[in-house]
Amino acid sequence: MPSGKKSRELRRTGQGKTPPPVQSKGGPRGRQASPRALLIGGIVVLLVVLGIGLAFVFGGGGGGSGIPKNAQTTGSLANALPGASDVNAMFKGLPQTGTTLGWPFAPVTLTEYIDLQCPICQEFETQVLPDILQKYVRTKKIKIVVEPWAFIGNDSFRAQAVMLAAAKQNKAFNFAEVLYDNQQTENTGWLTDNMLYNIAASVPGMKIAPLFAERSSAAVKNAAAQIDADVLANKVTGTPTIFVNRNGNQLTYVPMANGLDETTLLKYLNAALAA
Repeated sequence: MPSGKKSRELRRTGQGKTPPPVQSKGGPRGRQASPRALLIGGIVVLLVVLGIGLAFVFGGGGGGSGIPKNAQTTGSLANALPGASDVNAMFKGLPQTGTTLGWPFAPVTLTEYIDLQCPICQEFETQVLPDILQKYVRTKKIKIVVEPWAFIGNDSFRAQAVMLAAAKQNKAFNFAEVLYDNQQTENTGWLTDNMLYNIAASVPGMKIAPLFAERSSAAVKNAAAQIDADVLANKVTGTPTIFVNRNGNQLTYVPMANGLDETTLLKYLNAALAA
């Protein structure tokens, strides 16, 4: 996989969209959830509603903070991971509130379901999303709501928890983008606490200790359960899954062929804007 810098260089020169998309085990459109994963998601929602304690371990090892010794207290671009500088520029000036990016009065909402381990999501986030931000979010035409779903494996749950914790600092999108720029092979145990720390430390202004404390909070667990409920309600079966809607109307599914199918996405965004 190219580094974050290389990925962005390819995208800027237009070369990033010519190769065939990387295929995950789920098939050509996106990383697909197994029926077992969907069933587990439903059970998770039920357990949370009933107030039953859940045994997911969102932190690493033994429930400690997971922060390395001599860690920096706040994220910065000094010694940051590849792509972090581009990510900072990419989101600079765009308002973030929790898991929403863009101006609240934007008439159209793009809702994206992603798994932070999903390689097809990585293609979308690093090669298509930057164009959408420039053409539609910065021009105040759309806002984006992200639903970080976790279904591929343990690293998915760990990443989801920290991204939802980052949302409490209004830096969820920055965290996810740095992660995607440095994503490794799914289900290999790559997303250790040290890697999560390095990602968070590469987001300027991210408060590290509160982030790691928040990832195991009830608020984060409830947010994850709500995403599982939304997945079931909207019949999401894989990632990335994109919906658009205008002014709170019913969600319209965007049938993208793969993570690089920007043409289809633009067609649906423009139709929603013209409605």
